[in-house]
Amino acid sequence: MNGSTSGRGRRIVLWRHGQTAWNLERRFQGSTDIDLTEAGVGQARRAARLLASLKPDAIVASDLRRAADTAAELAAITGLEVAHDSGLRETYAGAWQGLTHEEIVGQYGEQYAAWKRGEPVRRGGGELETEVADRAAPVVLEYAGKLPDAGTLVVVSHGGTIRTTIGRLLGLDSHHWEGLGGLSNCCWSVLGEGARGWRLLEHNAGTLPEPVLGDDD
Repeated sequence: MNGSTSGRGRRIVLWRHGQTAWNLERRFQGSTDIDLTEAGVGQARRAARLLASLKPDAIVASDLRRAADTAAELAAITGLEVAHDSGLRETYAGAWQGLTHEEIVGQYGEQYAAWKRGEPVRRGGGELETEVADRAAPVVLEYAGKLPDAGTLVVVSHGGTIRTTIGRLLGLDSHHWEGLGGLSNCCWSVLGEGARGWRLLEHNAGTLPEPVLGDDD
């Protein structure tokens, strides 16, 4: 499950995209392709300067614009090319997508409550969280596997996808993934490679602090 870990000292930085208008409206995005706001671009530029100091070896991003444009800010500083992979997209949530938090609670209250209890729920008829991890974690491990010893990979993705991927890479039972708090816009978490696999070294780093606004709150 932890995949190709052999004590080589690699790091994975999982970086959430910058702010979008739907984040501000507490509107569920899922796989809808929404642009960054002007503030979101500013967040990405600020965070990119910090992440560049980690001297990343590679960048892979979701192909949705909000993640791809966030990644582009780090690429501009580091000179690295960004690989894009649809496996890193946010959870597809069917009928929930485009609804505000209040609308979801009002129309799908039972489903929302079950999800928050950690039950396997196809929100809006969409993907299970375990299915998101099934598609995203292998992408992360594939690119981490190409790193040099002590190398750093930056993964630019979405709050829900990052949380499920961290849960999977840490070997946590899916029921406990909710125990990992959400990421604020343009904040990141860091996994480091230890003797027994991946370890969570930092979570929601880079916050000033900013509230968590998005599908995962």
